[in-house]
Amino acid sequence: MQKIKIEVINMAKDLPLPAYQTELSAGMDLLAAVEEDIILEPGEIRLIPTGLKIAVPDGYEAQIRPRSGLALKHGISMVNCVGTIDADYRGEVGVILINHGQKPFPIARGERIAQMVINPIVQADFTLVESLDDTERGEGGFGHTGR
Repeated sequence: MQKIKIEVINMAKDLPLPAYQTELSAGMDLLAAVEEDIILEPGEIRLIPTGLKIAVPDGYEAQIRPRSGLALKHGISMVNCVGTIDADYRGEVGVILINHGQKPFPIARGERIAQMVINPIVQADFTLVESLDDTERGEGGFGHTGR
């Protein structure tokens, strides 16, 4: 298990730290650290604070992902759909939510709004070439193999 330092901003001191909900969960829930309940109107985009700062270790990233239950039941997702917290970022973790649903969605203090997954990363070193190797697929993309 990877150790990660976390700082809780005053506005979130009363909220639980991110936690795995089951033994084999990949993601930890992030909670809304809003001062008072807010309403996310249909089509509205809003940055929701978590009240957390984290120090992701070198060689890792924290991915912030939408919660599938909110997406299915209410049309709530993230505008950037997977946010990345880099190892050198030290600001507050925020979640950019959007309401794709047809009804206003209330967000209460402490509500689970996203999940955070810690992943190892590999940095690439590009090599410029005149052309790439041929493959069976070639340049086919965007559904070229059918449904």
